[in-house]
Amino acid sequence: MQNSLPQGFIPVMLTPFTENGEIDFEGLTQLTEFYLEAGAAGLFANCLSSEMFELTEEERLAITQHVVKVTDGRVPVVATGTFGGPIAQQANFVKRIYEKGVQGVIVITGLIAAADEPDEIFMLRMQELMDLTPQIPLGLYECPVPYKRLVQPADLGKLVDTGRVIYHKDTSLDINHVKAKLNATDGHYFGLYDAYMEHAVASLKEGSAGLSCIQGNFFPEVIVWLCNNYNNPEQQENVTKVQDLLIQTMPVIHYAYPTVAKYYLQKRGFPISLYTRRKVEACTEEVKAEVDELFEMVTKLSQEIGIA
Repeated sequence: MQNSLPQGFIPVMLTPFTENGEIDFEGLTQLTEFYLEAGAAGLFANCLSSEMFELTEEERLAITQHVVKVTDGRVPVVATGTFGGPIAQQANFVKRIYEKGVQGVIVITGLIAAADEPDEIFMLRMQELMDLTPQIPLGLYECPVPYKRLVQPADLGKLVDTGRVIYHKDTSLDINHVKAKLNATDGHYFGLYDAYMEHAVASLKEGSAGLSCIQGNFFPEVIVWLCNNYNNPEQQENVTKVQDLLIQTMPVIHYAYPTVAKYYLQKRGFPISLYTRRKVEACTEEVKAEVDELFEMVTKLSQEIGIA
């Protein structure tokens, strides 16, 4: 049996809005195709980058269904299905999201147990959630909102052993934690996708299934190239250059996000509004100037390496 989900880049999808704040479904179609043309191995719809906490329940369902329809089976799609409240309530929405045709439903770890509750409570509630959603494949996301709850490697191993948890988006920012999680889940149909690009290459070399990072909303082709070449002995010099770029540009990528990602896509000629429902820092002219510099850096490196 295949031991993991598709290897490669799984973007955390943006949500395009019209200037009056409505979801731009035509833009979402184009954005879905944009990720696929860049070489995405899968898609993570209805996530934090999608501004999921600023969407209504019906909007979450609608964008998920739209992405599944546009993708049409070309790659797997996962989407968030837990938004707080009693576990029974969360399980109900997991079922509704799964009915839209996703391969797996993502569980926000920080919404299963409160910050002051121990891991034992988290595991008990995960078991309750699985009992209430029989046969639905699940994934875990250590989302920083409402707070970041890291899953301990041993606990992740136990959850993956059930055969129900197939996906994990890791935000531990700790390569040793990633290694421990990979060891605890070895040999299972499971994929760990790292969000932290300061150790992207190290994570891939340790056995992560791929990367699931916000940088892919700026230059997905570069992330796809890295996933394809991190272990290529003939490309190690260029791999180091890409890794250095990811580290160097971390501050500009994260400031005023996701507005800055939409601005970057505009510079690429992609038709997307800067409208963002999520309350973030202002995308000032100074911030735009920094993004302009990032655009030039990425363009130059892509040309040098031969990334289309």
